[in-house]
Amino acid sequence: MCRALKVLCAAVTGDRLAELKRAAVSAHWELLAGATSLSELLLQLVAERPDVVVIHRALGEEAVVAVRRLDQSVRIVGVGELPGADETALSIERIREAIFGLPRPGGPVRS
Repeated sequence: MCRALKVLCAAVTGDRLAELKRAAVSAHWELLAGATSLSELLLQLVAERPDVVVIHRALGEEAVVAVRRLDQSVRIVGVGELPGADETALSIERIREAIFGLPRPGGPVRS
């Protein structure tokens, strides 16, 4: 049996969270409820056990540190520059690519 990849988005406002979730939605994974505070993020991290957490830079580096303390195996995608994130989506349009872990445009070409 195959388990679906779980993705949790976190931002500082409900509007920003909705924007992240719209950008992250995909048939390739399950999109969880989402969080608008560090405490909500940590509660959902424990309850839902996501594989990937998408964190908007406004939530801050402390969110990355807290997530790492609770779960070393979760992959963190930072939306905007976010120290400690495993992947960076420099724009909303790049979130899905960062979740997939695809190389950024302009990288090496392999044949």
